[in-house]
Amino acid sequence: MPTYQYRCTECGAELEVVQKFSDDSLTVCPQCSGGLRKVFNAVGVVFKGSGFYATDNRTKGKTAAAAPAKPEVASSSPAASAPAKTSTSSTGEGSAA
Repeated sequence: MPTYQYRCTECGAELEVVQKFSDDSLTVCPQCSGGLRKVFNAVGVVFKGSGFYATDNRTKGKTAAAAPAKPEVASSSPAASAPAKTSTSSTGEGSAA
């Protein structure tokens, strides 16, 4: 359960209360019966370092996981696209023809 900080608008008293997310906000100061307001502070958790996202450190550029896949380029030479022919002898050894 999170801890919320409140400040009274009348007397300036501050209090911290552990509440569920579903609980209603406090509105009445327990000291002077004035109005209470939630105090919002900076986030206390900062995730630094590698391992959170593939693109978490932009100074290194794109990582292999974040880089788009390169399409395969078909070769235009007929020798590269033709399959290699093999022949087998009676001993089971193959040789390229």
